[in-house]
Amino acid sequence: MLSQQIETAIVAGVYKMGVETLRAERFTVESQEAVYTHPPTGSVTNYLKIERVQKNNIRTAQEMVEFAAKYQGQFMVNEKGRAAITIPTHSLFDSEGGVVPRVLLIRPQKETRLPVQDLESSTWGQVSIDAFTAAWSIEIDALPKFTTDYLHLMTGILLPIWKILPQSSNRVFRLQTSDGQKILGRVVNAHDIQTVREQLGLKNQLLSPAELVSLVLNEGHSQQLPGGVTLRRSYIAAEPRIELVNAISLAERLLAVGCFTEIINWKKRVFIPVSDKAPAILAAVIEILG
Repeated sequence: MLSQQIETAIVAGVYKMGVETLRAERFTVESQEAVYTHPPTGSVTNYLKIERVQKNNIRTAQEMVEFAAKYQGQFMVNEKGRAAITIPTHSLFDSEGGVVPRVLLIRPQKETRLPVQDLESSTWGQVSIDAFTAAWSIEIDALPKFTTDYLHLMTGILLPIWKILPQSSNRVFRLQTSDGQKILGRVVNAHDIQTVREQLGLKNQLLSPAELVSLVLNEGHSQQLPGGVTLRRSYIAAEPRIELVNAISLAERLLAVGCFTEIINWKKRVFIPVSDKAPAILAAVIEILG
């Protein structure tokens, strides 16, 4: 019951902080599982895995041209024909106290701060407005209009397990599913949910390959895979990559399922292509690793 969830939040001392409403094109409950039952009352804590579909915020080339004019931006295209705008951003200090100038590199779905020196040594180069507009338009036309990810919610009676949940963010959120179900609870980040489940005695694998790819690319999450292989985000020429560390001994088998290798600073490294095929390739990689 939503009222019971609100009462739990009040008892836990978080409801007074305000309940944020999560919004998306669509929320769908993929699975629901009871994780705790309060002996005196029989009240239940549930774990819900919810599929969230959101419309991508994709800016047109004209919007970016206007943005560049407002913020002293420069138009860039790299050797792969990808477009970006760079604008000045705050500098850093190196270990010797020297100033490290940086720029914000704005891509259709990503923003990265990097030193000017790194930009100048990369394959990014300044181009005309027309060249930028053409490259940006081609790129955004190929982008998906919607993104699907997953939310992990603890609902119901929360106070008895409150200390098990991560304390970095203890806000309570509400949402409404596409079939009209109203849900209120604590959101647990995907990279914390496995630990929470283990503490609750639920040890089965939760994160799907699609979730892992999203976490690695968007949050810099690293995941230990079987066989001592680490899945992580790496930046090559200011572009994010999905890297498999300590996997070179399996390179031949990994290449067969869609991975690729590249020699960087005289060292061969293994990567999963950053594309809509990445989750399927990662699933095949995990199967190979056993």
